[in-house]
Amino acid sequence: MDNYEYTELLKNLTIKMNNITGVVEPDKLQTRLDKIDKLENEQKFWNDAKHAATIQKEKTQHQRKLNKYFIAKNAIEDAKEFYDMAKEENDDESISECFNEANELEQQILNMEIEVLLSEEMDSNNAILSIHPGAGGTESQDWAEMLLRMYKRFAERQGFKVEVLDYQVGDEAGIKDVSILVKGENAYGYLKVENGIHRLVRISPFDSNTKRHTSFSSVIVSPEIDDSINIEIEDKDIRIDTYRASGAGGQHVNKTESAIRITHIKTNAIVQCQNDRSQHKNKATAMKMLKSRLYELELEAQKAELTGVAKSEISWGHQIRSYVMQPYQQVKDTRSNEAYSNVSSILDGDISKMIEDVLIAKNKS
Repeated sequence: MDNYEYTELLKNLTIKMNNITGVVEPDKLQTRLDKIDKLENEQKFWNDAKHAATIQKEKTQHQRKLNKYFIAKNAIEDAKEFYDMAKEENDDESISECFNEANELEQQILNMEIEVLLSEEMDSNNAILSIHPGAGGTESQDWAEMLLRMYKRFAERQGFKVEVLDYQVGDEAGIKDVSILVKGENAYGYLKVENGIHRLVRISPFDSNTKRHTSFSSVIVSPEIDDSINIEIEDKDIRIDTYRASGAGGQHVNKTESAIRITHIKTNAIVQCQNDRSQHKNKATAMKMLKSRLYELELEAQKAELTGVAKSEISWGHQIRSYVMQPYQQVKDTRSNEAYSNVSSILDGDISKMIEDVLIAKNKS
């Protein structure tokens, strides 16, 4: 990197930061935080615990965003000031230090840009992620398990926690179905772009003739919602089935029908839970999962009404991403139109860059 390239980088990052300022509106955020501080000093504010919790959640989100905003803004201002001083004093060592820290500065502004993109109502929530293998038996079931591992490793990299809600073992290998709860800051905001069909092309480890196979699995991601969002579900709207759990949990789990499957008749949304020995607790969790799924479906319907474009039906011809392991190594995302060659790293959970590219592409469209 030379002086011209670094100057152009600072110029571009400053433009980005100005755009971010227009979206974040730090003055408005600070005004709202000041108002919340005044509310918290009023005794009647704490009389309604549910309302107080909602306001405090809002306060935490605003404060976090404001802190990150000023860290990014100050980083650019400090870099410009340090660089100008180094140039004025012909300090080659300090100029070289600026060049060495350029990538870190660029990444810091990118992180803030992503933070701005994750500003929809539910983006900060936990995420409920379900994986369903497509047709193809063992091949697709193995692919579903590979995706599960990828998301678990991604969660680990992000500092998220994962709770398994439902896990149904495949006949020979892999999984028939799985649902997990991913807990962490902006978990849903990141993982919502994983909604859709994922396609795998590889030499099958289950084929003695070592032929290339194509497998599909669908991923469904919903925001975990709390009691502040009221979704009414009547008994006549659902069908509840019980079955024996197939995952870990001891002899009791496998001997009794503690696992729960709930089908919402109108939308055909299906949720399952078997993470507890208690059928009652599994039913409560499954109902929460169903409410989250229905909430997401309602959001999609509202977006379709506003834009006039209905969400594409999930089908095996509409994959959002292809993972090719043979005859070449590449992962291609259809939303960002970006291709990545680090297939092994991606399957090991290194998917932040892919997710960020999709978020940025969707914001431009």
